[in-house]
Amino acid sequence: MKELVTRGISSEAYRTFFEEVVAKGEPYGPPDAGHGIDYTKLNLARTRRIEKTLKVPANVQEAMAQARPQSWMVITEPWCGDGAQNLPVLQALAALAPKIDMHILLRDSHLEVMDRYLTNGGRSIPKLVAFDGEGKELFQWGPRPAAAQALVLGNKTLPEAERLDKDALAEALHRWYHGNGGMEVMNELVALVRSYAF
Repeated sequence: MKELVTRGISSEAYRTFFEEVVAKGEPYGPPDAGHGIDYTKLNLARTRRIEKTLKVPANVQEAMAQARPQSWMVITEPWCGDGAQNLPVLQALAALAPKIDMHILLRDSHLEVMDRYLTNGGRSIPKLVAFDGEGKELFQWGPRPAAAQALVLGNKTLPEAERLDKDALAEALHRWYHGNGGMEVMNELVALVRSYAF
Protein backbone atom coordinates (compact mmCIF):
# COMPACT_ATOMS: atom_id res chain seq x y z
CA MET A 1 0.00 0.00 0.00
CA LYS A 2 2.92 2.36 0.59
CA GLU A 3 3.74 2.04 -3.10
CA LEU A 4 0.18 3.03 -4.05
CA VAL A 5 0.38 6.26 -2.08
CA THR A 6 3.81 7.26 -3.35
CA ARG A 7 2.71 6.65 -6.94
CA GLY A 8 0.51 9.74 -6.61
CA ILE A 9 1.42 13.35 -7.25
CA SER A 10 1.44 16.33 -4.89
CA SER A 11 -1.42 18.80 -4.62
CA GLU A 12 0.75 21.37 -6.37
CA ALA A 13 1.52 19.02 -9.27
CA TYR A 14 -2.16 18.13 -9.60
CA ARG A 15 -3.13 21.80 -9.73
CA THR A 16 -0.54 22.45 -12.44
CA PHE A 17 -1.90 19.51 -14.43
CA PHE A 18 -5.49 20.73 -13.94
CA GLU A 19 -4.60 24.19 -15.24
CA GLU A 20 -2.73 22.70 -18.22
CA VAL A 21 -5.76 20.59 -19.16
CA VAL A 22 -7.98 23.67 -19.11
CA ALA A 23 -5.44 25.81 -21.00
CA LYS A 24 -5.24 23.26 -23.83
CA GLY A 25 -8.98 23.58 -24.38
CA GLU A 26 -9.23 20.03 -25.68
CA PRO A 27 -11.67 17.29 -24.63
CA TYR A 28 -10.43 15.51 -21.52
CA GLY A 29 -11.83 12.54 -19.69
CA PRO A 30 -13.49 9.22 -20.47
CA PRO A 31 -15.82 9.20 -23.50
CA ASP A 32 -18.82 8.35 -21.32
CA ALA A 33 -18.24 11.16 -18.80
CA GLY A 34 -20.80 13.33 -20.54
CA HIS A 35 -18.98 16.63 -19.93
CA GLY A 36 -16.62 18.50 -22.24
CA ILE A 37 -13.79 20.95 -21.69
CA ASP A 38 -16.22 23.69 -20.65
CA TYR A 39 -17.25 21.59 -17.67
CA THR A 40 -13.62 20.96 -16.71
CA LYS A 41 -13.00 24.72 -16.98
CA LEU A 42 -15.99 25.29 -14.69
CA ASN A 43 -14.52 22.75 -12.25
CA LEU A 44 -11.32 24.79 -12.06
CA ALA A 45 -13.36 27.92 -11.33
CA ARG A 46 -15.22 26.02 -8.58
CA THR A 47 -11.93 24.86 -7.11
CA ARG A 48 -10.55 28.40 -7.05
CA ARG A 49 -13.72 29.75 -5.43
CA ILE A 50 -13.61 27.16 -2.66
CA GLU A 51 -9.93 27.85 -2.01
CA LYS A 52 -10.76 31.54 -1.50
CA THR A 53 -13.95 31.15 0.53
CA LEU A 54 -13.50 28.00 2.65
CA LYS A 55 -13.84 28.72 6.35
CA VAL A 56 -12.36 26.07 8.64
CA PRO A 57 -13.80 26.20 12.18
CA ALA A 58 -11.44 26.20 15.15
CA ASN A 59 -12.53 22.72 16.29
CA VAL A 60 -11.68 21.30 12.86
CA GLN A 61 -8.29 23.03 12.87
CA GLU A 62 -7.58 21.59 16.31
CA ALA A 63 -8.60 18.06 15.33
CA MET A 64 -6.44 18.10 12.21
CA ALA A 65 -3.44 19.48 14.12
CA GLN A 66 -3.70 16.47 16.45
CA ALA A 67 -4.11 13.85 13.70
CA ARG A 68 -1.84 10.83 14.03
CA PRO A 69 0.72 10.12 11.28
CA GLN A 70 -0.99 8.86 8.13
CA SER A 71 -0.90 9.02 4.36
CA TRP A 72 -3.90 10.09 2.31
CA MET A 73 -4.29 8.74 -1.21
CA VAL A 74 -6.97 10.64 -3.12
CA ILE A 75 -8.18 9.27 -6.45
CA THR A 76 -9.75 11.97 -8.62
CA GLU A 77 -9.74 13.73 -12.01
CA PRO A 78 -10.12 17.33 -13.24
CA TRP A 79 -13.26 16.41 -15.19
CA CYS A 80 -15.07 15.30 -12.02
CA GLY A 81 -17.52 17.81 -10.54
CA ASP A 82 -17.47 16.13 -7.12
CA GLY A 83 -13.69 16.23 -7.21
CA ALA A 84 -13.75 19.98 -7.88
CA GLN A 85 -16.03 20.50 -4.87
CA ASN A 86 -14.36 18.13 -2.40
CA LEU A 87 -10.65 18.04 -3.21
CA PRO A 88 -9.96 21.66 -2.13
CA VAL A 89 -11.53 20.85 1.25
CA LEU A 90 -9.45 17.67 1.63
CA GLN A 91 -6.32 19.60 0.67
CA ALA A 92 -7.08 22.31 3.24
CA LEU A 93 -7.56 19.70 5.96
CA ALA A 94 -4.32 17.89 5.08
CA ALA A 95 -2.46 21.21 5.11
CA LEU A 96 -3.59 21.74 8.72
CA ALA A 97 -2.22 18.34 9.79
CA PRO A 98 1.57 18.23 10.16
CA LYS A 99 1.51 14.42 10.27
CA ILE A 100 -0.67 13.83 7.19
CA ASP A 101 1.03 13.28 3.84
CA MET A 102 -1.34 13.53 0.87
CA HIS A 103 -0.89 12.32 -2.70
CA ILE A 104 -3.32 12.36 -5.64
CA LEU A 105 -3.79 9.59 -8.19
CA LEU A 106 -5.44 10.29 -11.54
CA ARG A 107 -8.25 7.78 -11.79
CA ASP A 108 -8.13 7.13 -15.52
CA SER A 109 -4.44 6.22 -15.54
CA HIS A 110 -4.72 4.10 -12.38
CA LEU A 111 -7.85 2.04 -12.96
CA GLU A 112 -6.24 -0.99 -11.34
CA VAL A 113 -6.04 1.04 -8.12
CA MET A 114 -9.50 2.55 -8.56
CA ASP A 115 -10.99 -0.91 -8.92
CA ARG A 116 -9.88 -1.74 -5.37
CA TYR A 117 -12.00 1.11 -4.02
CA LEU A 118 -15.30 0.97 -5.88
CA THR A 119 -18.48 2.54 -4.53
CA ASN A 120 -21.54 0.35 -5.09
CA GLY A 121 -19.61 -1.32 -7.90
CA GLY A 122 -18.77 1.98 -9.64
CA ARG A 123 -15.55 3.95 -10.16
CA SER A 124 -16.90 6.99 -8.31
CA ILE A 125 -14.49 9.76 -7.37
CA PRO A 126 -13.06 11.45 -5.44
CA LYS A 127 -12.07 8.57 -3.19
CA LEU A 128 -9.80 9.10 -0.20
CA VAL A 129 -8.04 6.12 1.37
CA ALA A 130 -5.96 6.70 4.52
CA PHE A 131 -3.06 4.45 5.56
CA ASP A 132 -0.87 4.33 8.64
CA GLY A 133 2.92 4.26 8.50
CA GLU A 134 2.93 0.48 7.99
CA GLY A 135 0.61 0.66 5.01
CA LYS A 136 -2.44 -0.58 6.93
CA GLU A 137 -5.69 0.98 5.75
CA LEU A 138 -7.26 3.24 8.37
CA PHE A 139 -10.39 4.44 6.58
CA GLN A 140 -12.01 5.37 3.28
CA TRP A 141 -14.06 8.41 2.39
CA GLY A 142 -15.93 9.43 -0.74
CA PRO A 143 -17.04 10.02 -3.36
CA ARG A 144 -19.12 12.73 -1.66
CA PRO A 145 -20.45 13.60 1.81
CA ALA A 146 -23.42 11.61 3.09
CA ALA A 147 -26.11 14.23 2.42
CA ALA A 148 -24.89 14.79 -1.14
CA GLN A 149 -24.74 11.03 -1.70
CA ALA A 150 -28.31 10.73 -0.40
CA LEU A 151 -29.39 13.35 -2.95
CA VAL A 152 -27.83 11.35 -5.80
CA LEU A 153 -29.05 7.95 -4.63
CA GLY A 154 -32.50 9.31 -3.80
CA ASN A 155 -32.87 10.56 -7.36
CA LYS A 156 -32.19 7.03 -8.64
CA THR A 157 -35.07 5.63 -6.58
CA LEU A 158 -37.67 8.01 -8.06
CA PRO A 159 -40.00 6.86 -10.83
CA GLU A 160 -38.33 7.54 -14.15
CA ALA A 161 -40.74 10.35 -15.04
CA GLU A 162 -39.80 12.22 -11.84
CA ARG A 163 -36.08 11.58 -11.99
CA LEU A 164 -33.71 14.50 -12.67
CA ASP A 165 -31.63 14.07 -15.80
CA LYS A 166 -27.82 14.19 -15.58
CA ASP A 167 -27.55 17.95 -16.05
CA ALA A 168 -30.38 18.81 -13.65
CA LEU A 169 -28.97 16.46 -11.01
CA ALA A 170 -25.51 18.00 -11.40
CA GLU A 171 -27.03 21.46 -10.94
CA ALA A 172 -28.91 20.38 -7.81
CA LEU A 173 -25.78 18.73 -6.42
CA HIS A 174 -23.60 21.78 -7.00
CA ARG A 175 -26.24 24.01 -5.36
CA TRP A 176 -26.06 21.73 -2.33
CA TYR A 177 -22.26 21.97 -2.25
CA HIS A 178 -22.38 25.76 -2.52
CA GLY A 179 -24.86 26.04 0.34
CA ASN A 180 -22.95 23.63 2.57
CA GLY A 181 -19.60 25.39 2.19
CA GLY A 182 -17.56 22.24 2.81
CA MET A 183 -18.87 21.79 6.36
CA GLU A 184 -20.10 18.23 5.95
CA VAL A 185 -16.84 17.11 4.35
CA MET A 186 -14.90 18.65 7.23
CA ASN A 187 -17.14 17.12 9.89
CA GLU A 188 -16.99 13.66 8.33
CA LEU A 189 -13.20 13.75 7.99
CA VAL A 190 -12.72 15.03 11.54
CA ALA A 191 -14.83 12.12 12.82
CA LEU A 192 -12.71 9.65 10.86
CA VAL A 193 -9.40 11.22 11.91
CA ARG A 194 -10.48 11.25 15.56
CA SER A 195 -11.39 7.56 15.32
CA TYR A 196 -7.68 6.89 14.72
CA ALA A 197 -6.24 9.48 17.09
CA PHE A 198 -4.52 7.04 19.46
